[in-house]
Amino acid sequence: MSAQAVLYIIAIILLAVAALPVPSRGFNLAILGAAVALLAYAWPIVSA
Repeated sequence: MSAQAVLYIIAIILLAVAALPVPSRGFNLAILGAAVALLAYAWPIVSA
């Protein structure tokens, strides 16, 4: 499994957990998930 696929899976998990009504202190899981998804999208350029 490629690093890009792993990042996408992590992003999906973070976004799914952010949708649950569980309070998270100090950081927003949705923003973190979006950042990981953006990193996964840009991974071919970052790793070149």
